[in-house]
Amino acid sequence: MAKEEGDESLEGEIAATMDSMEETFERLNTLELLSEETDGLNAFVTIHSGAGGTEACDWAAMLYRMYSRWVERKGFKMSLLDMQEAEGGIKSVSIQINGDYAHGLMKGEGGIHRLVRISPFDSNARRHTSFASVYVSPVIDDSIDVDVKPDDVRIDTYRASGAGGQHVNKTDSAVRLTHIETGVVAQCQNERSQTKNKEMAFKILRSRLYEFYRQKQEEEQAKNAAEKKEIGWGSQIRSYVFHPYTMVKDLRTREETGNIQAVMDGDIDQFIEEYLRYSSQNRE
Repeated sequence: MAKEEGDESLEGEIAATMDSMEETFERLNTLELLSEETDGLNAFVTIHSGAGGTEACDWAAMLYRMYSRWVERKGFKMSLLDMQEAEGGIKSVSIQINGDYAHGLMKGEGGIHRLVRISPFDSNARRHTSFASVYVSPVIDDSIDVDVKPDDVRIDTYRASGAGGQHVNKTDSAVRLTHIETGVVAQCQNERSQTKNKEMAFKILRSRLYEFYRQKQEEEQAKNAAEKKEIGWGSQIRSYVFHPYTMVKDLRTREETGNIQAVMDGDIDQFIEEYLRYSSQNRE
């Protein structure tokens, strides 16, 4: 109508409306792909550094920052549950992400992530390859039954490390749970109270056991569970290359981009959406 009437003043409004409609369409299209039982739940995410020493610990810290930025972009909430710091960065870190379809969106991030760059820790400025694993599981609600008997779990307490104040650092408030039958481990140290840490650790354990048994039923546990793989060569799902060129490439979907800085700043939706399409097609 604006074109027929020669009213150019509406061009900006029309363009903005089209952009908004396209954004809404893309969001709804993504939600169409989220149909599994746990897709709508919140998510536990754990990052472990792997092969590469100090360089790998820095890489784990970079991934932690990347996911933190993604959480901010989505308007989600993130809670730090456990962090084991190491020289150069992070040995391991566990977080809880709360938001609509957090687990459904994050589940494709589970696996080995590979970094190639000129190491800032190498005085000879050589190129290094590092690895880190990402493990994602749903925050189980009351509608999903996962029975964990106290007699089936070994409970260890230890002194929390890192930030948290004098009380946290001077008492054995941190809790580590080991499910004896499966070897699945969960730990928490973010609370001042050992009781609260124990409650959260059991919540994480139920979540991980749900994933463990689900994958076992599908006869894919040994191949797909990120924490059961060697965190090194041959297992990676995605490569991040800073040198001699810049590229992020998902090795499952073949999705890639040269804008690596945007990805490290949390712009990972293109990889998440492409994985959901890839996963949906493989189920059909």
